[in-house]
Amino acid sequence: MAISVRVRDMPVLGEHPALDLVNTVFVRGGLRGQLVDALTTPADLADWITEQAEALGPLGSAPDPGPDALTAFTGLRSSLRRVVAAAAAGTDAPPENVAAVNTAVGAHRDTVELPPVGYGPAQHRTDAPDLPSAVLARVARSAVDLLTGPDLELLRACPAPGCVLFYLRTHPRRGWCSPGCGNRVRVARHSRRRGETATRPEDAR
Repeated sequence: MAISVRVRDMPVLGEHPALDLVNTVFVRGGLRGQLVDALTTPADLADWITEQAEALGPLGSAPDPGPDALTAFTGLRSSLRRVVAAAAAGTDAPPENVAAVNTAVGAHRDTVELPPVGYGPAQHRTDAPDLPSAVLARVARSAVDLLTGPDLELLRACPAPGCVLFYLRTHPRRGWCSPGCGNRVRVARHSRRRGETATRPEDAR
């Protein structure tokens, strides 16, 4: 069973709305670490939605999600994880998970309008009954944009042992989802090399 943490304690945040949702489940402590879930309560979901305001555009009034909204987001997260994992591996995603994402995409519509003065920040309107529902649809649409657009080539599953996170390789030197994973891999490599060096004199006898 996953333990819970605050959204701001996620090792990777601000990557992409779809990946940020998938990455709310992660492993803390490397290969022998614990599974962690940053979305276990409606309050966690409210924090996560607030963190997405810049990426998703104006979100209206303060989020006030309930248990049903949390269930909807964690359900989309499960489907997105399988679809994103398949995309990163270059394999076909399970059809039921693709269908679930597409259903979330089409559940509510957004429109964008000019503000009354004719310029400046756009006004977003939605037929969603509440803010969490509108955000859920926007996150699903952002997944479509990611998985069908040019950023798909940048999608990576973190190669660090035990890590379950995804990231966009926006820099050629970026090889891990976070500095923490990179550091753990380097420390493990260093320890392994020291062990190999220590055993060589005995092997030579």
